Amino acid sequence: MKKRVVITGLGVVAPNGVGIPAFTQAVKNGISGIRHDPQLEELQFSCQIAGKPQISEELKAAYFTELELRGFNSTGILYGVIAGTEAWKNAGLSTEINDQPDWDSGTIFGSGTSGIDKFRESIYKIDELQTRRLGSTVVAQTMNSGISAYLGGKLGLGNQVTTNSSACSTGTEAIIMAYDRIQSGQAKRILAGSTGDSGPYIWAGFDALRVCSSKFNDNPHQGSRPMSASAAGFVPGSGAGAIVVEELESALERGATIYAEILGGNVNSGGQRGNGSMTAPNSQAVQRCITDAIYNSGISPTDIDAINGHLTATTKDSLEIENWTKALGLKGENFPYINSLKSITGHCLSAAGSIESVAAILQLQEGFIFGNTNCEELHAEISSLIHPSRVPLKTINTKPDIIAKASFGFGDVNACVIFKKFQKITL
Repeated sequence: MKKRVVITGLGVVAPNGVGIPAFTQAVKNGISGIRHDPQLEELQFSCQIAGKPQISEELKAAYFTELELRGFNSTGILYGVIAGTEAWKNAGLSTEINDQPDWDSGTIFGSGTSGIDKFRESIYKIDELQTRRLGSTVVAQTMNSGISAYLGGKLGLGNQVTTNSSACSTGTEAIIMAYDRIQSGQAKRILAGSTGDSGPYIWAGFDALRVCSSKFNDNPHQGSRPMSASAAGFVPGSGAGAIVVEELESALERGATIYAEILGGNVNSGGQRGNGSMTAPNSQAVQRCITDAIYNSGISPTDIDAINGHLTATTKDSLEIENWTKALGLKGENFPYINSLKSITGHCLSAAGSIESVAAILQLQEGFIFGNTNCEELHAEISSLIHPSRVPLKTINTKPDIIAKASFGFGDVNACVIFKKFQKITL
C-alpha cells in the first residue's frame, strides 16, 4: 500500500529573507531582495542587479565550525546547509551527533554547480604550480554532490544521500524524488531541496545569452517583471530552499507539525523535439507534465486554487500561460490564481524550484496568495488567455486548498508537484 506523504519542516535562504520568519514576511508584503551588484557593474555586465542572500559572518559561524570555514568558498553549500539545517530543526528533528546513522532519513538536495568560486581559486593555484596548497576540502566543495554530502554528515543521515541536477527544475524534481522514495516505503523522511551559487561566474553565461534584464540597473526592485508587458528578461538570483518530506504515519507518531500534504507530481522531458530545444520548452511535454501530475494526484484541474508558475519574465511567459490553459482546460475567469515569486527574488536558477515550493507551502499553511510585483500592465497575450483578476497584484487573504508548483529548465526538462493543505487527523 502506498504511503501518504507530508511536509513537516521548512527552511530557506532567499534574496529577500534568510529563515522562514523573514521570508514569510517578505513574501506576504512583496518585499524585494533584488539589489544593485557592484561586482557585476565592475565586470561590465549588461544586467547589474541580482537577487543575492544576505549572510552575516555570525550566521555562518552558527552553522559551520571555525575549522570548516577555513578555506571555505562555496556559496551554494553555505546556503544549502543553512536552509537544510533550518528545515530539519523546524521539523523537530535532532541535530545531535550519534554513533549510528539515522537509517530512516536521507537527503535529495539538488544543485546546478558547486563551488564555482572555489574552482576559480583552485585553477589559479594549479596554474601557479601550487597544487599542494589547494587544501583538504577542495574536492568536497567542488563536487556536485557537495551539498548533500555536507548535509548528510552534519545530520548523520543513513538513507539515500544524493544530489540531483536538472537546471531550473532541480528543486521541484528533488521534492518529487523524495515523495517517490517515501511513498514506496524506502525511507521515512527525506530532506529535499536545492541550492544555487551566487556570483558572476554563474550568471555570466545568461548575460551573454542576453536573456537578463538590463533596463532597470538604476531601479533594482523594478527589474524582475514576470507576465508584464514591459518584461525585459530575468534577474539572476541565488539561494536555497529545503523541505522535510515525511511519511504521514511517522509524522503523526512523533507529533510533528504538518505544513501540507504532497498529493503527487510528475517529471518529464520534451526531448528537444517539436518546438523544444536546449533553451526552449516543448509545449506538448509541458502540458503532459502538468496533466500527468494532476492525474497522479487524483484530482481534477478545477480542484487547483492557485498555481506557482515558473514565469521568469522572458518572452516564454505567455507560452507558459498558454500551456497551463491547454493542460487544465481552463481559461478566462475560470483559471486558477497564478503568481511568480521571481518578481521579488529574481530567478534563483537551480534553487528556484525549492525556494518557490517553500513559498507555495506557506500560502497553504497561512491562508494567502501573494501578489505579482511589477505586473500592473499584464502582457496582452496573457490577458487574452486568462482574466487579469487571476494575476493578483497584491497579497490576497484567502484559503487555498490545493496549489500546483511547476518548474521548467534548460535541456527541455519539466517538473510539477501538487501540494494540498493538510487536514488534521489522528492515528
